[in-house]
Amino acid sequence: MATTFELLLPVGHRTATALANEAFELIDQLEAQMTVYRNDSEVAEINRRAGVEAVPVEERLFELLTLAARLAKETFGAFDITSGPLIKAWGFFRREGRVPSPAERQQALDCVGMRNVELNSELRTVRFRRSDAEINLGSIGKGHALDRCAELLRARGTKSALLHGGGSSVLAIGCQPGDPRGWPVGIRHPWDETRRLAVLHLRDRALGTSAATFQHFEYNKRKLGHLLDPRSGWPAEGVQSASAVAPSAAEADALATAFFVLGIDKTRSFCQQHPEIGAVLLPNGDDAQPVVSNLAPETVLAN
Repeated sequence: MATTFELLLPVGHRTATALANEAFELIDQLEAQMTVYRNDSEVAEINRRAGVEAVPVEERLFELLTLAARLAKETFGAFDITSGPLIKAWGFFRREGRVPSPAERQQALDCVGMRNVELNSELRTVRFRRSDAEINLGSIGKGHALDRCAELLRARGTKSALLHGGGSSVLAIGCQPGDPRGWPVGIRHPWDETRRLAVLHLRDRALGTSAATFQHFEYNKRKLGHLLDPRSGWPAEGVQSASAVAPSAAEADALATAFFVLGIDKTRSFCQQHPEIGAVLLPNGDDAQPVVSNLAPETVLAN
């Protein structure tokens, strides 16, 4: 998943090393299942076959695809796992950003949309309605891996732990020892490493953050990032950073991407309709201040 995963456990945890090894082995297994950068992964197999036949899917992966379909619907397509063709058209698949021709962009855009994916819950199969459709779990897979690790840790009796992948996906189990508010987690400023946008206390909750900090290029004096709007086929613009707080890390990851695409007003509207979801967005502008939705004032401390 092209990032570093870390696990924090209270000092003195007797089985910390064994638990960490077991959790990281699970992450390796999930990476092998979900990656689109290896031809032998289950997702790569789905992308090869689902355009011509219904493909059986492992149970937990099918649950993830079902969640992705629900979130695509709830965000009106701002989050969409079928955006792979767009990612390739813009060169971000190999981290070589470029502006596609109008014809290339439209061809890729025609493949995008969960309308092109048929999920059969009874048979637990997936089939594409277009032969050139594909799925890419890059915007939800890391969170799913954290959720699965948390399940493992809880099953082993863990009451307190903090998991994160690359700092942009964080999941808290219980509270940091001595702090009933939860685990304090900072949201980094997207371009100033000396600043934080906020500090949240997570307790059995997850945080996901999306920003076009590292993958972007300049075009006609515009900064075009790797976070693409699946509805228009162009890089999303309007905010510098979007963070989502949710019950699961998969939801937090996916919604952070969606909120980056949706922008301030539509994110606020989404949170009003989903009281279990919170958001912290940083609008464009050098002097912009974070905009907070659905998070208690004592939970978020802007710096």
